[in-house]
Amino acid sequence: MQPLADILRPKSFDEFVGQSHLVGIGKPLRMAVENKHLFSFLLWGPPGVGKTTLAKIYAQAFDVEFFELSAVSAKKDDIRKIVEKTFDRPKVLFLDEIHRFSKSQQDYLLPFVESGNIVLIGATTENPSFEVIPALLSRCRVFVLESHTAEGMEKILEHVGYEMDKEAKDWLIAMADGDARQAIAMLENTKKLYDVITIKSLKDTLQSKHLRYDKKGEEHYNTISAFIKSMRASQVDAALYYLSRMIDSGEDPKFIARRMVVFASEDIGVALPTALVVANAVFRAVETIGYPECSINLAQGVVYLCQCPKDRSAYDGLQNALLDVKKFGNLPIPLSVRNAPTKLMKDLGYGKGYTKYTQESYLPDKLQKKKYYKKT
Repeated sequence: MQPLADILRPKSFDEFVGQSHLVGIGKPLRMAVENKHLFSFLLWGPPGVGKTTLAKIYAQAFDVEFFELSAVSAKKDDIRKIVEKTFDRPKVLFLDEIHRFSKSQQDYLLPFVESGNIVLIGATTENPSFEVIPALLSRCRVFVLESHTAEGMEKILEHVGYEMDKEAKDWLIAMADGDARQAIAMLENTKKLYDVITIKSLKDTLQSKHLRYDKKGEEHYNTISAFIKSMRASQVDAALYYLSRMIDSGEDPKFIARRMVVFASEDIGVALPTALVVANAVFRAVETIGYPECSINLAQGVVYLCQCPKDRSAYDGLQNALLDVKKFGNLPIPLSVRNAPTKLMKDLGYGKGYTKYTQESYLPDKLQKKKYYKKT
């Protein structure tokens, strides 16, 4: 049976909710369709925000042959079959979860995109800078999608047409956390099990799900969240358990290792700077060895990171400084620390009074008394 989310999928940009920075009047994807500009691009964003829908709306606006593959199951042969087919119209390939394609698979795809034999639309929940080979990335524009806002989610749920009170709707929107597909699926399943949609029936439906691991959806993010939080709390057994769930599911080991590298700086930081060295070593080992043996490298790294002392002061300092950057914009830099490569700049006072070691603050005048880094 076709899922409700597929049945309700918008057919045009005017029906689409959200991503106004891409599909609004005068924005890139809408302009591309209006100007009949067919090109390869990548859609990067969290689950349930419309990547597949946008790809289909875009492709359907042109006179093309449309092919859809998932990188989880697709092989080189599937690409070859598309390439070998002859049509009078351009061929557009929508490749979902493109980050799951190996380097060799991406290398195989590259010349067909380069020659224009295939127009590629890739969708990914992972940063394409890490997961897509540079040569392929350079031939595609990257569009970043955002999670749906609460207002956007409310509009999407109105299209579903199921009756529910405001309390249930607010709970569902908060639970889905910007993932429209998850919210619609939850409504669909609840409607099958219960006559009335309430907070209780929604919660009962949520609890009735079997243990699962969906690399695209909710459990993917729930599990990595529990994994990180377990390491943060120095709970080795819990971290190893969630690591095992991800390994058993076939989660990309580089995805896990990359989160460990981030954790080493975000949560351990200056308490033990060499944790970053260890985390990077785990990442390189994972890259070199692969499954199944790299699971041992991951486990070793997890145990080590769990037992390290924790200090978020560097991370917190960065976040505090970013708040002021966003609040005040680019404040004037003190003349004493400006670069002075020319005589004119020196005459204007650039670099004047600079000394290597001083207690004088080099922050902009407006922020002289700010303390972003607070040593723990």
